[in-house]
Amino acid sequence: MEELFKRITFNPDVLCGKPLIRGLRLPVEMILELLAKGENEKEILEDYPELEPEDIRAALLYAHHMVSMEMVLD
Repeated sequence: MEELFKRITFNPDVLCGKPLIRGLRLPVEMILELLAKGENEKEILEDYPELEPEDIRAALLYAHHMVSMEMVLD
């Protein structure tokens, strides 16, 4: 899993520091949105040939990590 996390990078000078895939100008948020809208891995990889299957898994792992750290306050 640590290898997947290394695919997520941050640069305060690119997209206001949002998490990116391997330093590309492709935010994790965009990958998650495409998946949520019903695109599958094959379609995403065809539309964005610079991506690798592990990048999509890294985006999902990052989202899981962020949600798992949420705290619910009453």
